[in-house]
Amino acid sequence: MYTLSKLFLAALSLTTLVGAHHQSRAHSRYRRNAGRRQFADKTYQIQDFYQGEDFFNNWDFFTGPDPTSGNVNYQSKSNAQSKGLAYVNDCDNSTVLAVDSTSTVAPGGNRDSVRITSQKSYSGGLFVIDASNMPVGCSTWPSFWTVGPNWPSAGEIDIIEGVNNQATNQMTLHSGTSQSCMIEKSNNNELFTGQVLGTNCHSSASADAGCAVEDTDTRSFGYGFNNAEGGVFALLWDNSSGMSVWHFARSEIPADLTAQTPNPSTWSTPAGFWSAQSCDISANFYDHQMVIDTTICGNWAGSSYSSSGCPGTCSEMVANATNYVDAQWVINYVAVYQ
Repeated sequence: MYTLSKLFLAALSLTTLVGAHHQSRAHSRYRRNAGRRQFADKTYQIQDFYQGEDFFNNWDFFTGPDPTSGNVNYQSKSNAQSKGLAYVNDCDNSTVLAVDSTSTVAPGGNRDSVRITSQKSYSGGLFVIDASNMPVGCSTWPSFWTVGPNWPSAGEIDIIEGVNNQATNQMTLHSGTSQSCMIEKSNNNELFTGQVLGTNCHSSASADAGCAVEDTDTRSFGYGFNNAEGGVFALLWDNSSGMSVWHFARSEIPADLTAQTPNPSTWSTPAGFWSAQSCDISANFYDHQMVIDTTICGNWAGSSYSSSGCPGTCSEMVANATNYVDAQWVINYVAVYQ
């Protein structure tokens, strides 16, 4: 196991908060509770639907230094739009958030990128993102996540995250209170299909691994996701039962989700599940804003670069503009249901 130290974030404002974006391969010992995953037979109703220009009007562009020490200059809305890094595709109303792939940047320098945060905050619900492309390439570190104020006290949920040439998605919970938050291991695949990387969700500035689950479907991240024409990720945040994350390839999206009448109790087994029986959900997670970003190198992508199969060094890759031609989000929509 290794843990990457992140900058001390507790004193920063919410707009400068960042996830515990690193990989933990530890398998801590924890006694599994007997409880099973249970979803209420409920059809969820749309609360907020973000598409097209909504990402420019109802989300804020973060412009501060990257708290994960990435080699990026996060752009304002006006700069991102003028540089072609944030725009709406008129053909299908999808929203593109890209890393600069044309400028000359010195090795170890900073390349322009985009990070946006929803203006609204949430303390539960069904969160859905439909994307046809996610950023790929050596040194890239894309993520879609939610975070509360005063990290880590209000928690963090990493829904989509990975680095470099990672083959599958990593989902992680980070808690920061004295209230216990652990993950149950699913040895018989009844609870979830992913592989547990760490069982203790508690995180701090010096130990921020959290409790991660790695998807087993190569269509869930990177080139595999893009080659499958993307798909959907869904987080069900239910304070009474727990947190569940699904990934659906494009051809496997549930009909009720397409019809905007989702009932997760009818869906397949989630890729990740964190039971409320082993984690006090409402005490550890509240008032979350959604974040979509792409950084370069930094605490995770940089430290794992040498073992990723990528050429040269991460600092050298920053200078290769053509490496970032496909480093872009193409988002069809983000929806929040209650």
